Amino acid sequence: MLAALPVSEAERKHYLLLEITCALYARDLLSLGKAAELVGMTKFSFGQELGRRGIARHYTETELEADLAYARGE
Repeated sequence: MLAALPVSEAERKHYLLLEITCALYARDLLSLGKAAELVGMTKFSFGQELGRRGIARHYTETELEADLAYARGE
């Protein structure tokens, strides 16, 4: 069954982990950081993958305020 996947045998584990983590992130069951960690990617790279798949980032107003405060050096 797994042999039907369109990736080499060596890439299957990563492929499956990526599929699962993207699905769990999309359902808001994993944070961006935890999903990226599970699949062995940086947050930036995982975020790019989400974008390629059309999965919106979960970004709250509180997170925005924290990011703006950090950018201001607070």
